[in-house]
Amino acid sequence: MSIIGWLQIGLLFLAVFLAIKPLGLYMARVFAGERNFLSPVLGPVERGLYLAAGVDARKEQGWLAYTLSMLAFSAAGFALLYVILRFQGSMPLNPQGFANVPPDLAFNTAVSFLTNTNWQSYGGETTMSHFSQMAGLTVQNFVSAATGIAIALAVTRAFARSGAATLGNFWVDLTHSTLYVLLPLAVLVALAFVAMGMPQTFHASVSATTLEGVQQTIALGPVASQEAIKQLGTNGGGFFNANAAHPFENPSALSNYLSIFAMLSITSALVYTFGQIVGDRRQGWAFIAAMATLLIAGIGVIYWAESYGNPILHSLGLEASLGNMEGKEVRFGQAMSAAYAGVTTGISTGAVNGMHGSFTGIGGLVPMLLIQLGEVLPGGVGSGLYGMVVFAILAVFVAGLMVGRTPELLGKKIEGREMKYAMLAILILPASILGFTAISAVMPSAVASIGTSGPHGLSEILYAYTSATGNNGSAFGGLSANTPWYNTTLGFAMLLGRFAYAIPVLAIAGSIAAKTRVPASQGTFPTHTPLFVGLLIGVILILGGLQYFPALALGPIVEQFAMLSGQTF
Repeated sequence: MSIIGWLQIGLLFLAVFLAIKPLGLYMARVFAGERNFLSPVLGPVERGLYLAAGVDARKEQGWLAYTLSMLAFSAAGFALLYVILRFQGSMPLNPQGFANVPPDLAFNTAVSFLTNTNWQSYGGETTMSHFSQMAGLTVQNFVSAATGIAIALAVTRAFARSGAATLGNFWVDLTHSTLYVLLPLAVLVALAFVAMGMPQTFHASVSATTLEGVQQTIALGPVASQEAIKQLGTNGGGFFNANAAHPFENPSALSNYLSIFAMLSITSALVYTFGQIVGDRRQGWAFIAAMATLLIAGIGVIYWAESYGNPILHSLGLEASLGNMEGKEVRFGQAMSAAYAGVTTGISTGAVNGMHGSFTGIGGLVPMLLIQLGEVLPGGVGSGLYGMVVFAILAVFVAGLMVGRTPELLGKKIEGREMKYAMLAILILPASILGFTAISAVMPSAVASIGTSGPHGLSEILYAYTSATGNNGSAFGGLSANTPWYNTTLGFAMLLGRFAYAIPVLAIAGSIAAKTRVPASQGTFPTHTPLFVGLLIGVILILGGLQYFPALALGPIVEQFAMLSGQTF
């Protein structure tokens, strides 16, 4: 650990902090339907889309209609992407001549990009054509992120309205999110990436002669455009198999910095937008404080663990001051590798600039735990916000039990119906993660896919289902997941993590919107104070963390203790 490393991390979060308010206010205006500086250009496009789709932008939907619209749109997106992948060999823009994607891999990939997970059981540069990358994967990067934002907007309006029967219009929210937020920001970031040396071309590859005189084929493609929305939309799927560790996806320390900033920008600003729309900016800042506290603490632990290094290697006489550089890019170092690992798992982006499976036991445990906490730090675009609202509902319920009062959040009473839906959403994640992990850990065919035996092998399986259910998409590495079992079960885990969580959340929103908003009184427990932030952090750690402790104890924790004692497996 060094002062320079902490300074790099500190400046990164300062830049994000300065962007939260202006971007959050802009999005609040967009989602309120107010005119903005892009309206003269994009307004006609928006109206044309409504006309072509037969959408009445003035007609709002109740929670059930909103949910059905979201599910119908997602089902159509899955079907379209699956067809593109299955018939890739017959599609245009396939200069490499790649064959059709096999059925189980096509199912896994379509579900992965549909759910904003972007888990990849394949190497992008050796499997996907340019058409599949652009018309299939990149399109889903936009609309899956916009879907998450739309759900978050429905939840936000539920608290902003009083005695309402509607939550907005899903199609309008989807369009606003894509046209006015994701698309213009993606264009700016893509241009910046191109200026930093990232490829953006229809060429398949170029040939180069190495220093040894050997001919090497270097894959190319429309990389920058996909990378921009991959980071902004908290998607994470890489154009290349090495993801952000590949020099064409992450050419320099500057592009690495911009990538992390892009990951944090929209999802953090949406929390401020929540406070602006509900009429209590302090509530937005309270959520941001809870998110930032846990995220920065996680990054700090990763940085410490990787800087301390591996005692087994130290005992062999290797220089201890260098820490653990295994699986990391020298051009990023431990500080920015730790920041990237913490942010990408706390947010649900899933992109990686280092191999998490090569981290130390604790260094690998923290990214896994950040996903298991519910992907709310600050989570995926939209999904992190509504996930945090669920935890806030649970926190005020706990506070109500402690003081003997009916729990309230932003003037809305939290009653039995909301608590049942909230617990249903919370329990979906451990049921999927631990259930699929337990089955895979005893199936010979599934165990055969692990790359390392012992605790690390269990960690590979646990991380895979944690990442899939948490809609993160990063991998521990070492697990050969491109098998019918893993492609299918990981696909179902992704669906559960996205939709089995989102449906109860929208049901909560419908119930909350119908309630009359009551003014705060002396008996109201304030939910924007440091006391509530501490309670919220405690609820996240207890409900999001302790459920997984036995599994973590058998995997990365055992591995860390073995490392400290000089044992190997």
